[in-house]
Amino acid sequence: MRYAIFLRGVNVGGVKVPSADLKRVLGDLGLTDVKTYVASGNVTCVSEEKAAPLQTKVEAALSTAFSYDAHVQVFSHDELASIVEGYPFETDDDHHRYVVFCDAVTTARELDGIDAGDMENVKASGRVVYWRCPKGSTLDTPFSKATSAKKFKAATTTRNLNTVEKML
Repeated sequence: MRYAIFLRGVNVGGVKVPSADLKRVLGDLGLTDVKTYVASGNVTCVSEEKAAPLQTKVEAALSTAFSYDAHVQVFSHDELASIVEGYPFETDDDHHRYVVFCDAVTTARELDGIDAGDMENVKASGRVVYWRCPKGSTLDTPFSKATSAKKFKAATTTRNLNTVEKML
């Protein structure tokens, strides 16, 4: 099965995971057709494993290889295509389109309940939260500040929808 794997918190804050090394570590796990996108922890690959055991294996391998507490989100290619297709908000040049990948539906629902203010839109769907915010305000919005809380760090990772689209 073809998967997308999203690494949390790499190549920022001192955690360096070079793409070539990431591909090697994942290849050593038996994953094939490993491709990376933008050096911020975005991978597509093929594996015979189911998503949950694959996630566990990848987190353990990354933690060992790169000496950090690795957290990843794993989605099948079909799920990823549905996520891209399901973006519910208007698209324009003045706003960013994001997807927050979550470890569980309950995490997405909790994030969906956060008061995002008038300048941004937030909507949960399954294990993801769609987020739209004005350009130039990504780090300053109420939703952004809420998602950076410690309790969400291991449970979520956020990507611009443009990057996710390139992974299909």
